[in-house]
Amino acid sequence: MASSEIKPITMPGVHSRVYRYLQKYMAPSRQADILDVGAGHGAFSLRLHEDGYRVSACDFMPDHFHVEGIECRWADVTKALPYEDASFDVVMVIEVMEHVHDHQVLFEECYRVLRPGGMLFFSTPNIMSLKSRWRFLFCGYFYAFKPLDYARTDGLQHTASLTVDQYRHLAVSSGFERIELDIDKRQKSSRLLAFLIPFIRLSSWRKGYPYQLHNRYDLLTGRLLFFRLHKPSR
Repeated sequence: MASSEIKPITMPGVHSRVYRYLQKYMAPSRQADILDVGAGHGAFSLRLHEDGYRVSACDFMPDHFHVEGIECRWADVTKALPYEDASFDVVMVIEVMEHVHDHQVLFEECYRVLRPGGMLFFSTPNIMSLKSRWRFLFCGYFYAFKPLDYARTDGLQHTASLTVDQYRHLAVSSGFERIELDIDKRQKSSRLLAFLIPFIRLSSWRKGYPYQLHNRYDLLTGRLLFFRLHKPSR
């Protein structure tokens, strides 16, 4: 397959936003070994490769990976990744977390294959947004989630809806530090629901919950969450 025909299987624009987010923290020399977990057809791996990074890829369906010059190994992300300890400077997990049943294993494996001082980047739908909360209130499903087809076994359904607090807990329990969070863009539909924010603030205060953890403005209006986790240098 020609490189021009390899398309992302995420929502439009996600790869570009993830790439810009990554570039904020990468050295200009681009001398880094990067692992693309859940690489799909290889669109993001190709972009990294064309920009000069040393790229490895893995996926549950490696036959669907179409980038020449990059090895894509078979991997079940709920089990050990097929790489040696401390093999990579960066691990990318783009729009995969919502498909995973056992996140603890994945976080621990990403930590294992990272070199000291390495970084894990991942993106996932933001179920904390006002749009998502509104949808759950009236439909019982978070943003980007829908009723499951129990007969499907391809791993492509969104089966795991975790909060920011839960992702932070997974990161800390796996050994990561300096957990940083951003969003890809603000949702117009969530901004239209901003009149609910004073009530959310009041409810958090009455319960004694830390307001900023789940209710700061970017989390209430963002479409996707971008996490950056650091493995300690020593």
